[in-house]
Amino acid sequence: MTNRIWNFSAGPAVLPESVLAEARDNLLSLGDTGVGVCEHSHRGKPFVAVAEEAEALCREIGGIPDNYKVLFLQGGASSQFAMVPMNFLSAGQTADYLVTGSWSKKAVKEAKLFGNVNVACSSEDTTFNYIPKTQSWSEAPRYVHFTSNNTIYGTQFASEPTGYADDAFLVCDASSDIFSRPIDVSKYGLIYAGAQKNLGPSGVTLVIVREDLVESGNSELTSMLQYRTHANADSMFNTPPTFGIYLMMLVFRWIKAGGGLAAMEQKNKAKAQCLYDYLDSSNLYSATAAPEDRSLMNVTFVTGDADKDADFIAKATAEGFNALKGHRSVGGMRASIYNAFPEAGIDALLQFMKDFEATA
Repeated sequence: MTNRIWNFSAGPAVLPESVLAEARDNLLSLGDTGVGVCEHSHRGKPFVAVAEEAEALCREIGGIPDNYKVLFLQGGASSQFAMVPMNFLSAGQTADYLVTGSWSKKAVKEAKLFGNVNVACSSEDTTFNYIPKTQSWSEAPRYVHFTSNNTIYGTQFASEPTGYADDAFLVCDASSDIFSRPIDVSKYGLIYAGAQKNLGPSGVTLVIVREDLVESGNSELTSMLQYRTHANADSMFNTPPTFGIYLMMLVFRWIKAGGGLAAMEQKNKAKAQCLYDYLDSSNLYSATAAPEDRSLMNVTFVTGDADKDADFIAKATAEGFNALKGHRSVGGMRASIYNAFPEAGIDALLQFMKDFEATA
C-alpha cells in the first residue's frame, strides 16, 4: 500500500501488513462462512476453531508447558495490576516489586490495596534510565513482580531477577516485549501482556499462568476477577474480544512462519543495534538509557536541546515518520520498533536523522 507511513507508535503499534491484509479480507466473510469474523458467535464452530488455533500457536511459539493455562482476557495490563494481588496476596502477606518505570509504580499502587509491598529496588533516582543490579528481597514474599521492558524509558531486563526466596513465584508484566525473544516460561508463575505492542490490537490481554496457582487463588472474589473462572471456561466465561483473538492468531502464524522467537530476537537486535550505533557515534543525539540496559523495543534519545527536539519531531512527522515524540513525562524522542516494524523503516529513519544532524 502506498499510503502507509512509518509507524513508531509505542502502542497500539505497528502490525504485519500481511496480517492486516488477511484480516481485511475476512471482515466480510471468515473463510467461506459468509459471515464476517467480527460477526461470528464466540461459541460457534468457526470462531472456536480460531480460538483453539490461537492457543495452540501461542503454546508452540512460546514453548509453554502443559501445566500452564493460556488465557485471553480483557481489561489490559492495568487490570492485571489488580488481579494478581487480588488473587494471590492476602492481608499480612508481602509481595516484592521491582520498580523500573511508571507501569511498575502503578502495579505497586494496586498491590498495596490487598497486602504489603516491599520495593525490592527502584531506578527512580535517575528517572528510570537503568535497571538496578541489586535488590533488597523480603524474607518470605508471596511473589516477585517485575516489568520486563519499560516502554517510556527505553530500558529492558536482559534476564529474569534471581535471588529471592525459593517458595516465591515470579510474575512478569511483559506487555511491551512479549514474544520478541525466547522465554523460559517455566521460570514464571504468571506472565501477562497487553496485546497492543507485539501480539495484536488493543483490547486483549494474554495471561500465562501455572495451574497450581490458578487453583490456589482467592475463591471469594467476584467471578470475573478470578483466574480460575477463565481457566475453567477456556477464556469463554463471557463474550471474549473475538476480533482481537483472531488477529493474535494471525500474528502467531506470522511469527511461526518467520522462524519463531529466536528469529524475532535476531531481527530485533539487528534493528535496535543500527539505531544505537548511530546514536553513540553522533555529535547531536544521545541515547537516554544506560548502555547495558537498553531496550530492543523502544529506543529513546534526545538532542539535549528541547527546541531542537521539537524541531526534529515536527520535521520527522512532516516526512512521514509517525509518533516519534517521547512520552510526555520524559520528552525527547522514542522510536518503538516492535516485532512487526520493518528493517526498511530503520534505514529510512537513520537517513532522516543524519540529514537533520547535518543541518542542525
